[in-house]
Amino acid sequence: MSAARPVEIAVQDPAGARAAMQAGAARLELCQALELGGITPSLGLLEAVLAAVPPAAVNVLVRPRGGGFVYSEEEVAVVAADIRACVDRGAGGVVVGALTASGDLDVEALRRWRDAAGSATLVFHRAVDAAADPSAVFDALVAEGVDRVLTSGGAARSIDGLDALARFAARSGAVEVMAGGGVQPADIPALFAAGVNAVHLSARGRDGFDAPAGPGGGSAGHDVTDATIVAEAVAAAAR
Repeated sequence: MSAARPVEIAVQDPAGARAAMQAGAARLELCQALELGGITPSLGLLEAVLAAVPPAAVNVLVRPRGGGFVYSEEEVAVVAADIRACVDRGAGGVVVGALTASGDLDVEALRRWRDAAGSATLVFHRAVDAAADPSAVFDALVAEGVDRVLTSGGAARSIDGLDALARFAARSGAVEVMAGGGVQPADIPALFAAGVNAVHLSARGRDGFDAPAGPGGGSAGHDVTDATIVAEAVAAAAR
């Protein structure tokens, strides 16, 4: 089921990774700070997750900071180094994205990161949806030969970008189109009907509200992966 219509879950810890896989997810995106759109996880976290689930299922978000997708030369170098560290430890893929100041694909950065990734899966994330022309950037990504593109079709939510997603899928060639962005289980049949190859969601809940919090400790509670939402998404993908 999941092999034909993959459901990918964004997770932030080993417990979430195990819960997602046990609930039927085909693969994971590992990151930290989803409230910022996700940033690179620590190596300690990566190693713990790779020990908890099959490493080939783990795609690591490599994003040096929040606040857009235009990076300095120094940041591009940091991303390349982090990619090599993730791949060296056995991660199945890496998830990256970069734009120029004018909103075009940063081809130079992408090629540098492709070299760093070697044979690992290279995923381009929703930076495509922030581009000046998402359709043109998608075509450039196909030309560059990335393995997968995570996109909402340029909309705030994937379900609102169905027409663009269908156009992307129709001309994607060997590139996998994965719908992501505000995905709810109820949206998933329509997304697959549009022709995408996979769907991506965070399936987040909140826990830890009884733990001490406040000044210096951040807001109460923390993200957890809700296995019930994962199972609902997997079931929806099978319809």
